[in-house]
Formats: sequence, C-alpha cells, structure tokens
Amino acid sequence: QVQLVESGGGLVQPGKSLRLSCTPSGGDFSSAVTAWFRQPPGKDREFVAAFRRSGFGGMTNYADSVKGRFTISRDNARNTVALQMNYVKPDDTAIYYCAATSRGLIVSSLRDPDNYDYWGQGTQVTVSS
Repeated sequence: QVQLVESGGGLVQPGKSLRLSCTPSGGDFSSAVTAWFRQPPGKDREFVAAFRRSGFGGMTNYADSVKGRFTISRDNARNTVALQMNYVKPDDTAIYYCAATSRGLIVSSLRDPDNYDYWGQGTQVTVSS
C-alpha cells in the first residue's frame, strides 16, 4: 500500500523560507501528477501547486496566492516532490498535504482534491513572529 510522507513543516517567521518534501513509501509508485494542498485553520482544503510529469520534464501550476513565492519541483532520482516556500506570510499558516495520482489530469482538474488517489497525513506550517 503506497503512502505519501510529508516532511519539513514547522514554525517560520514572516518573510523567511521553508521547504517541504513528499516521498512515497510502501511500494513502487511513480505519479503522473503530484500536488500540494493546504487547509488553513477553520477553512476548507485548498489547492497550492501541482507538478505534472511530461516528456519535457514537467509542467507546474500554482494558486494565485502563492505564485511567485512558492516553487514545486520533482527529484526523479529520489522520487520526491518538494515545495519551496519563500517570503512566507501569516496567511500561509495551514496543514500542508501532499497528494498524487497515477492518472494524467488536465489543468482544470488539478485543483479538485477528489481527483487524487493518494494522500499524506499532512505537515503543519505556522508562520508567525
């Protein structure tokens, strides 16, 4: 049974950086799409970023709220997907979840959590001075 394991969460000051990683465990798994979602306190889960594998390496998509600050990337050798978070804000405080599917998704489908088959347990990110 494949499971996704997130790491790298914690407490960070506004304006600083944090790096999250997502690694599959429990079996051979190579996802077509890996994404990060987050759930702020008292709010619904929301899309953050996605990495879609392609013949040219990969394509990325971001929520408007993180565009220009966050970068999603994939390390094929380690089979991990990272989320580099720069210039973090208090509004970035949330539980961050890694999600993946072996099915290809079109851009309009990336933001729907129901399209992902595998999820991690989540890692807490708190932005506070």
